[in-house]
Amino acid sequence: MQLGIFAKTFPGTDPHEVLAAVRDSGFATAQFNLACVGLPSMPDAVPPETIAAIRKASIATGVSLCALSGTYNMAHPDKIVRDTGLRQLRTVIETAAALNIPLVTLCTGSRNAKDQWAHHPDNNDPSAWADMSAGIARALDMAEQHGVDLGIEPEQANIVMSAADATRLISEMGSKRLRIVLDPANLFERADRQQAAAIVAKAIEAAAGHIAMAHAKDRHADGRFATSGEGVVDFPAFILRLRATGFDGPLVTHGLSASEAPGVATFLAGLMT
Repeated sequence: MQLGIFAKTFPGTDPHEVLAAVRDSGFATAQFNLACVGLPSMPDAVPPETIAAIRKASIATGVSLCALSGTYNMAHPDKIVRDTGLRQLRTVIETAAALNIPLVTLCTGSRNAKDQWAHHPDNNDPSAWADMSAGIARALDMAEQHGVDLGIEPEQANIVMSAADATRLISEMGSKRLRIVLDPANLFERADRQQAAAIVAKAIEAAAGHIAMAHAKDRHADGRFATSGEGVVDFPAFILRLRATGFDGPLVTHGLSASEAPGVATFLAGLMT
């Protein structure tokens, strides 16, 4: 298991400076975001010299790139918006392939037109699943062409809300390129420590064998997100259960400030030894 962090946790648009901050904070790998080189997260194009600079920075700092963010609202009610996102996703997938980044992370989206991470009552309408899955199928065609995996993350506010939803989508797509990103804090909204542990354990059991990356974010019992180790998520149990399934991929923290990163690295590294 490798300890990682969202590169976007750190300010700046120089990839060497950003990845040096990742390394100096105690992390070995990063989920990269093209905003870290001054581009939109979902760009229309990535210049070859930018790709070369990211590659050079990764080598120089010794920080591997375990994933590249490629999130857009795959269930947006406007087809034009969905098609634009899919076109930009091709650019992200091509960039990941050029950098030998194995995983591009997705957002299965929401019918909320203003915020892809916010719930909408129409998320439960079968048409939302149909629009999202149509986009996933087209994205998988791109991923197959470029030898990159795609990661979907169960999120309470999105179309794929649970590990069971994620495995249903994987079954429907029939592609080994579709994997799961599992974040314990996104599996519930309000729960005490015991309730959260039961929900996370059930999700790991359901997702076993499909998990490409784990995220390490936390929640307080009242629903507010928290820095890892400060909420109700039982991280020792989370890591032990992941290991029991054979998971040996990256554990990537996010939802924290740059100043908190060294402390979180120490906390998580202590659980991984």
